[in-house]
Amino acid sequence: MKVLLTGLSEYTSGDREFVQRLKAAFPNVAFEPVTTDEELVREIRDADVCYGWPTREAFLVADRLRWVHCRGTGIEYITDIPELIESDTVLTNERGPHAPPMADHVLGMMLTLAHRLEEMWKDQRAHVWDPSKYQGRFVELRGRTMGILALGDIGTQVARRAHGFGMEVYAVDKQPVPTIPEVTSLWGLERLDELLEMSDWFVITAPLTSETRGLIDRRRVGLLKDGAYVVIISRGGIIDEEALIEGLRSGRIAGAGLDAMAQEPLPDKSPLWDMDNVVLTPHSSALTPEMYEGRRQIFIENMRRFLDNKPFLYVCDKRAGF
Repeated sequence: MKVLLTGLSEYTSGDREFVQRLKAAFPNVAFEPVTTDEELVREIRDADVCYGWPTREAFLVADRLRWVHCRGTGIEYITDIPELIESDTVLTNERGPHAPPMADHVLGMMLTLAHRLEEMWKDQRAHVWDPSKYQGRFVELRGRTMGILALGDIGTQVARRAHGFGMEVYAVDKQPVPTIPEVTSLWGLERLDELLEMSDWFVITAPLTSETRGLIDRRRVGLLKDGAYVVIISRGGIIDEEALIEGLRSGRIAGAGLDAMAQEPLPDKSPLWDMDNVVLTPHSSALTPEMYEGRRQIFIENMRRFLDNKPFLYVCDKRAGF
């Protein structure tokens, strides 16, 4: 049996150690790291498994591929391959370990915006001690309303943290997901407009799918209450960025924390780079050692299940896109 390991372009020490762990755990399996698209196309022809992100060109020449395991959670790059969607090839992902650090990041962005921390860091570097400039400019989280788009793994972790800060949390989700005590109400997407109108902090934790792309359009951005904040932690492309920028410039939207943008890397000419009421991070909120190790353990467990002909963990709905 042959397993291709893709996405190892840097092939870090952690990657090398993971490959050795796989070989030790499954001595009868040939694990083949590939670092270029050319290698991927050449080696995938007789591979049984692809760990990572196959290109369409590679998928079309694969003669025996039975399983693709996404190195992450978002599968939109893989489901862009129509032939894969129509095939019997199983697609799994690594949901779960990313959620706690991403939720931590959301609260970090919120506190940075609410307590003007970026401005304070500039004062620190300039040796400025002036408490009077911050009088009345902080925003308490306690008593504020948070609206969450999608109460999946990330949304659930965000809700629990926000509740700990004394916020009242509401959420909408397409799926009939289980609610948690920290969420006051969980609604269907038909009440998204209402959620936008009532949210002091609106947090996007949804995957990017054909249904969520552009879901928060210009009209819906206009529904946000004056002085609201927006945090995007899952994927860009869900909100109309031009409308968001206009709201931030006018001050109607008080601030935004953005870890995901529609185009990445963010273009140099984007005004988001230089806006004082925006906190930007480079789609990096989940990148803790614990997250990487949790994802590796999921793949190892799924390899065991594959070899034992048992059901996988985290099988994706290729048509739904998550």
